[in-house]
Amino acid sequence: MALNLFDQFMSPTFLGIPLIVIATTFPWIMYPTPTNRWLNNRLITLQSWFINRFTQQLLLPLNPGGHKWALILTSLMIFLLSINLLGLLPYTFTPTTQLSLNMGLAVPFWLATVIIGMRSQPTAALGHLLPEGTPGPLIPVLIVIETISLFIRPLALGVRLTANLTAGHLLIQLIATAVATLMSTMTTVAALTAAVLFLLTLLEVAVAMIQAYVFVLLISLYLQENV
Repeated sequence: MALNLFDQFMSPTFLGIPLIVIATTFPWIMYPTPTNRWLNNRLITLQSWFINRFTQQLLLPLNPGGHKWALILTSLMIFLLSINLLGLLPYTFTPTTQLSLNMGLAVPFWLATVIIGMRSQPTAALGHLLPEGTPGPLIPVLIVIETISLFIRPLALGVRLTANLTAGHLLIQLIATAVATLMSTMTTVAALTAAVLFLLTLLEVAVAMIQAYVFVLLISLYLQENV
């Protein structure tokens, strides 16, 4: 039994190998690779349909210049979705509960959108720092506020994903501990608590999927402002 509820978020090692490395590389070998045949099996067909539909939905608000990001954004979505869902299985580790990993994903993508905006349309990119029609005395204040909000974006991306997954895992850990404790003394209450745990697990599955989508969607919105 863990002495600390937050011990489950420590990056474990086995034989000197950090398990976070295995957890981040395993999703890439899970999915079947499409063949060159005219007809594939049902799993590959369903997988291709989901990827195509998601890519179309993601690129819908983007200008044609942002369509170059289709492959990397779709790959990021599948990667986050896989490790979020795999982390809900017993005896596994969720890499996205680590703020360092999430910031390592958020900062480069955010910085790439800013650099693209400064390179392709610097006037429009800098214009986002000052809303049109701003009174003269408020211009310095608004520029400072908009600059701070611009640099907070990657922090918000990483913290949002970390906080949502960490909170869900903590709730599951707390309720599972309560079920194990009440099983021998109050069977009825333990059964009701187990039902709540099952519903919370379903909710956490939905949260894992939604947070992966929100992470990629926000990056696409930042990209939309700069292309």
